[in-house]
Amino acid sequence: MKKLILSLALVAAVLFSCKNETKEKIEEASEAVKEDMKESIDTVKKKAENVIDSTKVKVKEVVKKGSEKVEESAKKVKESVEK
Repeated sequence: MKKLILSLALVAAVLFSCKNETKEKIEEASEAVKEDMKESIDTVKKKAENVIDSTKVKVKEVVKKGSEKVEESAKKVKESVEK
């Protein structure tokens, strides 16, 4: 993030001190940086969603196994009380 801010500050400084041709090139470069950042954010978002989805599945499996063990323990307690 620091690199991005420094890059944009550098671009802004150069915009004020360069010729029109250079300014246009810098504007194009700025747009390219924006697009790259958007793509990076989208990629990170997709990866995060995948991790969250897989975590949800794992949690469901753990909860299911835990509830089965609780039910087994409850049955054992019930049987021991009935004897």
